[in-house]
Parts: sequence; structure tokens; C-alpha cells
Amino acid sequence: MPYEMPGIDLAIMCHKLNVDPNYKPVIQKARRTGVPQAEAVKEEVEKLLEAQVIKEVHYLQWLANTVVVKKKTGKWRVCVDFTDLNTACPKDSFPLTKIDQLIDATARHDRMSFLDTY
Repeated sequence: MPYEMPGIDLAIMCHKLNVDPNYKPVIQKARRTGVPQAEAVKEEVEKLLEAQVIKEVHYLQWLANTVVVKKKTGKWRVCVDFTDLNTACPKDSFPLTKIDQLIDATARHDRMSFLDTY
């Protein structure tokens, strides 16, 4: 996260989506949610805004609905339905290494930088 690594150029640490220009942007139809789900979304958005993980934008090229699911603990999990956007992005030829391989590769080393996990 940018706030965890001050001084590092954002061009290095932020990525952009590789959206195929042949796809027309999709604005999903708004879904109605109940009051508890809407409150859970509002709380999650406020938490992410405060942590500076997300920011408000004023364009509607791609618009996705939130999906709110109840956890076993009774709390709400807030997700975003990026199905249409995922379809418009070509598959990555170089996928990320599996996390267990990363952990195994660093197991016998004295130190590991937090940048290694990014």
C-alpha cells in the first residue's frame, strides 16, 4: 500500500489494468440491497477511504455492483462483481508465483524485506 511505503514512486508500485480496447465498457444494472447490506458496504467503503486504499472517482466507464455475503461469524463480507471487467482483460502470460512457493523460497534466509511480499 502506498501509505506503507512512503518515498517510493507510485509509477513503480501501482498497476493499471490491461483492458482490451475492443471491449465496450459495461455499466452493470444497479441491484437493490437490504438495509443491513447497504450499511455493511458503507462501513467498508469508509474504512478503505480512511486507509487511503481507495479513492472516489467521477467517471462511469466501468461500473460494478457490490455483492454482500454473510460470513459464518455473522458479519458481512463485501465484494465487488468484476465479472465484466475480468472478461475484458486478457489473461496474464506471467501469473504471480503461488504464495506457498514464495514462503518456501525464503524459508532458510535470515531476513526478508516487506517488498519481497509485493
